[in-house]
Amino acid sequence: MNIRPLLEALGLQEDAARAHADDLRTQIDDLQARLREAETRLEHLAITRKTVTSLADRLPTSPPELPEHPDYPRILAVFNETTDPLRAKDICRALGHEVVPKNIEGTRAKLKRRVRLGILTEADTGCFARQQ
Repeated sequence: MNIRPLLEALGLQEDAARAHADDLRTQIDDLQARLREAETRLEHLAITRKTVTSLADRLPTSPPELPEHPDYPRILAVFNETTDPLRAKDICRALGHEVVPKNIEGTRAKLKRRVRLGILTEADTGCFARQQ
């Protein structure tokens, strides 16, 4: 009985099994690299989520409601034309209102509302400027 053909057949099967194992190892290496990339991406997303949620606590929940009044856009237009702080009396003049205490106080109230909304700042008492 000659076992050489049997040994050759076994050798062929071993070679095929080795080649298949090598292919699988290559696929495993590729999958491990892709898994590392995916895990890194997940870590970055977790960091981003943590950052966004920590910043979200500092943001207002809804935009501030802006009162409807024709003077508000005109007041902001006056501030857009200058970089100097202005008083309520200056705004009254720029808007063409009569400079009387009633109009000055109404304008001052409107300016204070803009300060609370973060649109204007009150540099000194009674002096308002555009938020930088």
